[in-house]
Amino acid sequence: MHEMALCESLLDSLKDAARAHGFARVTKVRLVVGPFAGVEVEALRFGFDVVMRGSLAEAAQLDILDEPGTAWCFDCSDTVALADRLSPCPQCGGERLRPNGGTEMRIKDLEVV
Repeated sequence: MHEMALCESLLDSLKDAARAHGFARVTKVRLVVGPFAGVEVEALRFGFDVVMRGSLAEAAQLDILDEPGTAWCFDCSDTVALADRLSPCPQCGGERLRPNGGTEMRIKDLEVV
């Protein structure tokens, strides 16, 4: 499950931020996870709880924010919102789409002490 590796990388980022900004504890992490990021949210929640044990983020609240998926349609030359990566263009029905939003997972902000 690659979500565990994502959580380990997240913990490394939290440690780096703590060193850089001088905080000792993280009480809340807000992540933006796009629908095309390939992340299973429930597995990410489980991995977060496991990986953060005994760390500066132990018992931290994890909030996952949805980011809309967007894609460029080659047929109608417009950026459109997509619920599913394999959906056709909602404007013209075209199927030649290049995702350009909703593919990332990133830290939006933290609450720290």
